[in-house]
Amino acid sequence: MIAYMYIMRKKNNINEKGLNIMDLNDKQKNFVELCYKEFGDDLTEITRKQLVKVEKKYKVAFPQWLVADKDLKVSKGVYSMPGTVVKNVETKTEDIKSQAAYVVSSLTDNVVPNKDKDFVSFGNYSDVKNVITSKKFYPMFITGLSGNGKTLAVTQACAVAKREMIRVNITIETDEDDLLGGYRLQDGQTVWQNGPVIEAMERGAILLLDEIDLASNKVMCLQPILEGNGVFIKKINKFVKPAPGFNVIATANTKGQGSDDGKFIGTNILNEAFLERFPITVEQAYPTNKIETKILNNVMSEKGLTKKDDEKFANNLITWADIIRKTFYEGGVDEIISTRRLVHIVEAYTIFKNKMKAIEMCTNRFDVDTKTSFMDLYSKVDGGEDVTTWNSPVLEDEPDSDDSEEDNPSY
Repeated sequence: MIAYMYIMRKKNNINEKGLNIMDLNDKQKNFVELCYKEFGDDLTEITRKQLVKVEKKYKVAFPQWLVADKDLKVSKGVYSMPGTVVKNVETKTEDIKSQAAYVVSSLTDNVVPNKDKDFVSFGNYSDVKNVITSKKFYPMFITGLSGNGKTLAVTQACAVAKREMIRVNITIETDEDDLLGGYRLQDGQTVWQNGPVIEAMERGAILLLDEIDLASNKVMCLQPILEGNGVFIKKINKFVKPAPGFNVIATANTKGQGSDDGKFIGTNILNEAFLERFPITVEQAYPTNKIETKILNNVMSEKGLTKKDDEKFANNLITWADIIRKTFYEGGVDEIISTRRLVHIVEAYTIFKNKMKAIEMCTNRFDVDTKTSFMDLYSKVDGGEDVTTWNSPVLEDEPDSDDSEEDNPSY
């Protein structure tokens, strides 16, 4: 088992003498970390000469507190280290059980996303990639309607740049323990487990906060992190600094101001101070017809759909979705066909071998009137009818509220 561990010294432990690493103040801890940095993580004893070397090289105060501790003195000019840090040590589970271990990392593998060979870049992808490849700390907020490739853009930019990425799906229940970490039960022992935010910070990875507008004010614990600073974890008395390359990218369907039209139920109004920590916000739109056609053709090609009729199906879907979107933006319908839904329809077609059934099954989540209207529109598109002036009957049948009051006055 490979793990990152902080091993606390306890009574009857090999480092039972002297100060516990968790009892040191920040300056003392910093000096101890510099000693490990200078002489290696397996350091258990240190000489006065080595202490002086660290003092001069890093321009820090000499650790009088260490040499004055009688319990730490091994012999003349030789002292025990007040704590031991073990990194990337191969150890057996039974060994861990015998120690008071803080499991800092559960991720031992590379977390660089896989490249999608069918991915087609569009919209703000180049901007996202530029931020990621720069390896600078520059938080980015990406907003846009559902299913238009926000998350995919970040994932594929990380894949191309070979950058590690850790994704967190935010909900109203997400709290500090979910993000920073907490105590967990492992092999009968209570251990500290880093959360995804700390994992990303220590790895210098991209932290993707997906659907951030579903969050409650509990995400305010990320304030110092969004400023590029470290964060102090009170429960283990440890200050974590971000490694070079660490950055935060958030995605949302809204701009953090809630959803007045009710389309994104559960989204919240985010604290303005929180939003201010994101220097830039980019708005992701649906791809153009040309790009969307290329996306569907790639999916069809992968699925073995290469006939002329299949190509016509893709073109019809693009035309159909474009008309619905224009009507949606004009307030004519309450639902929209996303790029993701178009891909779902193509995939359903490869399974059921029936175009209309594929469309029906992928629009069943809409209300009956909307689904019927959309199905009818596709039939017209497929039949070659002129649908440039299509008006959805869904909202046409609703009576005008003012007329109703005039026809039925109340006294």
